[in-house]
Amino acid sequence: MHNSSQTDPPPTAAGTAQGFAHAKAILFGEHAVVYGSPAVAVPLHGLGVQADIRRSPAQETRIESQLFSGTAQTAPEPMGPVVAGLRAALSAVDDPDAEVELLIRSAIPHSRGLGSSAAVATAVARAVANLEATVFAEETLHEIVQAAEAVAHGRPSGIDAWAVAKPAPIRFQTGCAETIDVGERLVFVLADSGHHGSTAEAVGGVRARRDADPSRIGATISRLAELTDAAVDDIRSGDRVTIGSRMLEAHGLLGGLGVSNPTLDALVDAATAAGAHGAKLTGGGLGGCVLALADDDEAAEELAEALRAAGAPRTWTTEVRPT
Repeated sequence: MHNSSQTDPPPTAAGTAQGFAHAKAILFGEHAVVYGSPAVAVPLHGLGVQADIRRSPAQETRIESQLFSGTAQTAPEPMGPVVAGLRAALSAVDDPDAEVELLIRSAIPHSRGLGSSAAVATAVARAVANLEATVFAEETLHEIVQAAEAVAHGRPSGIDAWAVAKPAPIRFQTGCAETIDVGERLVFVLADSGHHGSTAEAVGGVRARRDADPSRIGATISRLAELTDAAVDDIRSGDRVTIGSRMLEAHGLLGGLGVSNPTLDALVDAATAAGAHGAKLTGGGLGGCVLALADDDEAAEELAEALRAAGAPRTWTTEVRPT
């Protein structure tokens, strides 16, 4: 899968332009980020989206994807974020009434906390920019993707929109994203629990626990924030062992917030038994995925096999390269 960058290739001779984006995983700070604490997200270059776009000879906007094939006017509600992102991107190039044909090919599973909707919107926006032989500034791209994310999620924090567009890990806090230098190559195995996550349900559950026991939950959130900022230094130095131990502590803390479940815990246990430096749920929880840190490519293969044997219907291996 194409490793996304801030620029993409110009339109092809046939008049079709392309845009790319990758998935993301929260490495540290999920749930704490809701209360203003930092979070760290890593790019999943092994899972990506490609959008192909061209001007419509039929003078009507059509969308082809795994979820829907037809005109933008007849697109069902789940396609709302795609339509919103496309309209925002066309407006940003001063061509809001343009009629186009859009083909979306995504390898990112839905409802797994991997930034699927933000990645699709990013790929679409980059394709629109390339169709006009331009490149969106970072802030402009972010605003376009946030317009799509607002349709998908109501009040998005902005972390997904930044994380799927940046080629390196980011530290995110209260709307601001900072790129983190990577000291050593990091190899992650992502395991699907087989169940949709529910971010809204998980966030609501944590809020209810915090209201009922503010001192205990507040202390957990503070510790998650400490782990996040400490991990930024570990990523810079490339300390895989310490990153892994912090992942395990974070998973335990998230379990205390009520957002893990027996399936996720079993996958974390299987990963550590198979030699992972660490593993944890990633994203909202109550389903979704587990992220495990391997020592190298060979260890990642063994880890993926162990996770599938433990019940994960799918695994993916991806790397974060040193900078």
